[in-house]
Amino acid sequence: MTDFAQRRTMMVDTQVRPNEVTSYPVIDAMLSVPREQFVPDSRRDVAYVGENIDLVPGRVLLEPRTLGKMIDALNLQNHDLVLDIGCGYGYSAAVMAHIAEAVVAVEENAELAAEAESRLAAQDVFNVAVVQGALDEGCAGQAPYDAILIEGAVEQVPNALADQLREGGRIVALFREDNLGIVRIGHKLDGRVNWRFAFNAAAPLLPGFARPRGFVL
Repeated sequence: MTDFAQRRTMMVDTQVRPNEVTSYPVIDAMLSVPREQFVPDSRRDVAYVGENIDLVPGRVLLEPRTLGKMIDALNLQNHDLVLDIGCGYGYSAAVMAHIAEAVVAVEENAELAAEAESRLAAQDVFNVAVVQGALDEGCAGQAPYDAILIEGAVEQVPNALADQLREGGRIVALFREDNLGIVRIGHKLDGRVNWRFAFNAAAPLLPGFARPRGFVL
């Protein structure tokens, strides 16, 4: 029988902690949330490997290092309302719900949204609301948010999403530039988001986040 608890501890000790994730709440959340319950059943044995895990075509669960560092960069507080864009099967939402007051998890893919809802409920995670809808539109009805996580690559962050961030709030996204993936943390000041480099990572481009291509004859 697979000892997932042991694998979870090893994941944190070998993939998360050594990559400058030092926040106790993030470490505690990643030790507490059973990652194997938030991947396709056929992929449970590889739930703790140090690579992205395919969920459906074009969508992945981010590797532990990347997700841990992104959440760490948000500096979540226990009173925060968080917007999770592209929640997949709900793992990222479950981890952040362990730290923050509540999470609104947006998922465009109907199959993924249904899986997220059922798997979060099965783990008694009741401070997450799963919303099916376009990822690039977020969930304006619950805005403003203290923090926003975009779980996948983007070429741009739409204004409609940045507008849902509270003044002084934080947003983290993985920008695809040429063949590079660059995670940046943004802080909203005076109505605009100021971005700074955090670290390098890789993920598929999320639907709705491609930069418009210029018309070419």
